[in-house]
Amino acid sequence: MKFALGQINPTLGDFAGNVALIESALNQAEAQGADVLVLPELALCGYSPRDLLNRSAFLDEMQSALARLAALVGPKTAVLVGFAETRQQPCTGRPLANSAAFILNGKVQAVVRKRLLPTYDVFDEDRYFEPGLTATVVTHLGCKLGISICEDAWNDETYWQQRRYAVDPVAELVAAGADILVNLSASPYGIAKRGQRLAMLQHTARRWQRPMVFVNQVGGHDDLIFDGASFALNAEGKVIAQAHEHQTDLVMADTQTGTGDLRPVLDEDSSLLQALVLGTRDYARRCGFTTALIGLSGGIDSAVVACIAAEALGPQNVHGVGLPSRYSSEGSRTDAQKLATNLGLKFSEISIEAPFEAFLCTLAPHFEGRAPDVTEENLQARLRGTTLMALSNKFGALLLTTGNKSEIATGYCTLYGDMCGGLSVLSDVFKLRVYALARRINREREVIPISTIEKPPSAELRADQKDEDSLPSYNVLDPLLEAHVEGEMDAAALINAGFAAPVVHDILRKVRIAEHKRWQMAPGLKVTAKAFGTGRRFPIAKA
Repeated sequence: MKFALGQINPTLGDFAGNVALIESALNQAEAQGADVLVLPELALCGYSPRDLLNRSAFLDEMQSALARLAALVGPKTAVLVGFAETRQQPCTGRPLANSAAFILNGKVQAVVRKRLLPTYDVFDEDRYFEPGLTATVVTHLGCKLGISICEDAWNDETYWQQRRYAVDPVAELVAAGADILVNLSASPYGIAKRGQRLAMLQHTARRWQRPMVFVNQVGGHDDLIFDGASFALNAEGKVIAQAHEHQTDLVMADTQTGTGDLRPVLDEDSSLLQALVLGTRDYARRCGFTTALIGLSGGIDSAVVACIAAEALGPQNVHGVGLPSRYSSEGSRTDAQKLATNLGLKFSEISIEAPFEAFLCTLAPHFEGRAPDVTEENLQARLRGTTLMALSNKFGALLLTTGNKSEIATGYCTLYGDMCGGLSVLSDVFKLRVYALARRINREREVIPISTIEKPPSAELRADQKDEDSLPSYNVLDPLLEAHVEGEMDAAALINAGFAAPVVHDILRKVRIAEHKRWQMAPGLKVTAKAFGTGRRFPIAKA
């Protein structure tokens, strides 16, 4: 059977636009002789609509869009598309199902319901959907298609040491006679998840000796990035078709001949960069922004964010602003300007020295008898945040924050200062990885000044300040934070793993007391197994 893998980038709630994307994919699929066009999970409305699913008007539009789409489908190429199905009333349980419609000859011929509803990390499907109860096999052109939806394929007892669910929908599809396994997904991007997802489904194909087609959504939706990277496997688990990462695509796969279109696979750092570009681009355009604003300090984080923004929105649409104070080194000022020149950004420099001095004079009588401390450092950061927000308001530009995951984890950031902004681009990227991205950006030419990469990192909020005055070396800090935040290892486990006890207790204390900052930060792009966002739910007030 010839499959077209329709890797589209739907917009939440844009039913007309999403139907148009599907129609375009259908036209391509028909022209290439596809028997079935497979589209992502909830492709009709975009994933995840969250509480939009509670609005009757949204559901009515969904039904109308499905009817319009069905009318476009003729006898040549069937369409398999994800949508939110309103269950027939009256019914017990939740009124909706996360479903897939099999459409042919102008009609929905069959509906398959998702059976395993993820309710962990960023997922909350049990809030809205009632799970399907039975395995559904759809016969087309004499072939039995075993259709599953995303999580349904993530519960193979011979792959996972510990399963989340008692049921394996794929095993039941095989038992029901499925010849080919088809999975519609909206599977968010993760650095480690890229390889895991492929390895898992290759195992499934080999276990059941069935070809498998996996189609994933692409695009950015708030904090989530969907990488696409759809593929088809033969019965031995060999990749016979591979779609691009981080861009829309349509690839063909013939399960009979074991052939298909193969796009190149990116290396890990290139994939991460493109994921951040995609997340930034889609967040900006879907929120109505065409331009972005960045405070350029001459440091590594703002440099990498500027490079991402320039690729996402075009350098002509990015404004870099230097905000020097009495503690800003000449080298940092020069690096900021050189970066802007290398990227082709608009660049301005606005000194915060005068307002900083004015605040020091105003507060001096009230601070009498107290030595300068972090208060004065934070004052500078907040003056920079206020200035950037003023520019953002005046010119309608999206202010991008530049803090990385190491800083945000430990609270090495200023609330209402460098945390000001509409999108936190690097909030799920540890500092050492930021350096790796900088080196990847500079692989072909020097975009980020070498001095920016080589100098010791510093917030430059006091004389001769270095990050390591307040934090351990990032070679120690980042592995510790990764084990704690993403691996969920507590103090005892970290110490047993070889981290020094004083360092562990100090860093975990910093992580605990910074929780209130993370609750108030801008949405951050998720690229790891555990980001500081909707998937991490720790209380602020706790023992």
